[in-house]
Amino acid sequence: MTDDSTEHPKPAGARKPRRGSGPDLPPELAAPDVDPATTAAEEDDEARLPELQEEPTEAVAEGPLAVGHAAIENAVRLAPQSPGVYRMLNAANDVLYVGKAKNVKKRLTSYARANAPQPARILRMIAATVNVEIVSTRTETEALLLEANLIKQLRPRFNVQLRDDKSFPYILITGDHWAPQILKHRGAQTRPGRYFGPFASAGAVNRTITALQRAFLIRSCTDSFFESRTRPCLLYQIRRCSGPCTREIDFPGYTELVREATDFLSGRSHAVKQELAAEMEKASGELEFETAALYRDRLAALSAIQSQQGINPRTVEEADVFAIHQEGGYSCVEVFFFRTGQNWGNRAYFPRAEKSFTPEEVLGAFLTQFYDDKPPPKLVLLSHEVEETALLTEALSVKAGYKVEVSVPKRGEKKELVAHALTNAREALGRRLADTATQSRLLEGMATTLALPHAPKRIEVYDNSHIQGTNAVGAMIVAGPDGFIKNQYRKFNIKSENLTPGDDYAMMREVLERRFKRLLKPADDDAAKAKGNVKADDDSFPQWPDLVIIDGGRGQLNAVREIFNTLGLTQVSLLAVAKGPDRDAGRETLFMPDREAIKLEPRDPVLYFIQRLRDEAHRFVIGSHRKLRKKDIREAGLQEIPGIGPSRKRALLHHFGTLKEIERASIADLGKVPGVSAESARKIFEFFHAQPG
Repeated sequence: MTDDSTEHPKPAGARKPRRGSGPDLPPELAAPDVDPATTAAEEDDEARLPELQEEPTEAVAEGPLAVGHAAIENAVRLAPQSPGVYRMLNAANDVLYVGKAKNVKKRLTSYARANAPQPARILRMIAATVNVEIVSTRTETEALLLEANLIKQLRPRFNVQLRDDKSFPYILITGDHWAPQILKHRGAQTRPGRYFGPFASAGAVNRTITALQRAFLIRSCTDSFFESRTRPCLLYQIRRCSGPCTREIDFPGYTELVREATDFLSGRSHAVKQELAAEMEKASGELEFETAALYRDRLAALSAIQSQQGINPRTVEEADVFAIHQEGGYSCVEVFFFRTGQNWGNRAYFPRAEKSFTPEEVLGAFLTQFYDDKPPPKLVLLSHEVEETALLTEALSVKAGYKVEVSVPKRGEKKELVAHALTNAREALGRRLADTATQSRLLEGMATTLALPHAPKRIEVYDNSHIQGTNAVGAMIVAGPDGFIKNQYRKFNIKSENLTPGDDYAMMREVLERRFKRLLKPADDDAAKAKGNVKADDDSFPQWPDLVIIDGGRGQLNAVREIFNTLGLTQVSLLAVAKGPDRDAGRETLFMPDREAIKLEPRDPVLYFIQRLRDEAHRFVIGSHRKLRKKDIREAGLQEIPGIGPSRKRALLHHFGTLKEIERASIADLGKVPGVSAESARKIFEFFHAQPG
């Protein structure tokens, strides 16, 4: 899954709390440090309640339900008749559910009625509850904000969960240099300058910045690179920069380019295009055809930006559009971002919620968590009417510091925007369901082919990378029923100083020992080793792997098996994937403990799936290695290159300006530097482009 959100189960007849944006919490409101994992106690409770897995039924005054009702009744006696947030906890002190109420006592009383009919999910939650914690707030709005913050922090299993909550990228035109720079920015907006966004993805930002460079010739280089230039760089040569670093353009001229770019991003694109068209006509009339061609190219770049943006509204200046579609027990929320009258992209989210949640409930929960750490726009358009819209509007307005409108449009262009988002949500969910079905078939096929006890829910693939033992790094990628789970990926910088350079067995041993010793720490007992009681942040995805795949042959497999035996891990299946002759894809040999080697047909879907897993691990570990190596190169400079002394180093830096430009240079370009022979140029090039093992 990519993205998920969280909403809360409500007792029948009770008002459903709406979630909002969470402010920075004072210590007295901070959530306890708990792991929202599904525990054995919860599983035992659910095992004793098979009758509660059906449709809404009446509560039974026996067994765990009676215990849950008693715990809630105890909390009711001390609960305030004022706004607040309550947390329901199980026997292991894991948070099951976070909710808010205008009157906490009244809300908890509705849970405590033993004979009241309740939905099945609420009965399961009550049966697992042994304690209730309450935090009072001054207003219901504050309770809504705190509730959303706690849900995102604690990830309770009975709430809708917004799992993928990465910050959105912005475009920044800096304001702390005489020649402003244009760049992509994430995180806190502390650097002086103008921020434009949010954009739906980094790709959308990168494409827009590239087009803006062509249109307005603003520099994208860092300040240090800018200050070190003695001649224009390549971007100037290909007309993507006006060359302010070497004064190819004067200060007034560059300032005018920055103004035009700012106007375009601020929504005055039509005026900017008119100005450029007028300048092009003027240059053409004066027979300055090269200048006219430059204006023509800039106009084409601006048109390219707007064509990539697709639908651009005429009457909506600033808005976020949310549309939800449900099918097959899954939900998809499609979000479109409109700023300055321009479409700055869209993104699909797939909130995790029980099938009994309605679209309105899921969307309401999604909104408050979505804006927990993001500034809302002045207008939020929805496909479904959510409960407590007035409270949500007030909470977003308080968070933003200006009036926010939340509405479901009934006619006009706004309704067309919502309908367009709804179509995208329907199509995105259809693709997700198709991918999920395909992934499930592959996992079932893998279980059959490898004779696994069941289809694996979590697969971990390990690989390591180094160049003659230097900058050694190991990596783990994770896959499951929903494909690659990238927020579970891990890299391991090899720390041992006693390793023989290039000893792949020892490197793999260090990676696996660090990974599984940490996994065993929270609960170093037989139950934990039985892999299944410990869960990841999302309690639907296990933390222990069913299958571990390594890149290598029988020797690598035996080394890993020895490590697992030492740690007492007997429940995890092992698979080693050896490359075919001449490293041909499709001719791999598979090794498993105490079994003959397995050779699959080149067109076997299971073999192709295993290749994808291995290649993803290789891609991830190579990327991690290169980042580590580049960092070392930056720190060590050119001293590490054999045969490059102080004189040649000075000549290279004088010629290219920076180490990054030397790294980018071809052998022919390196050979043009005074004092650098063809052989030295080859060594320099190979140093920067050596392939890691």
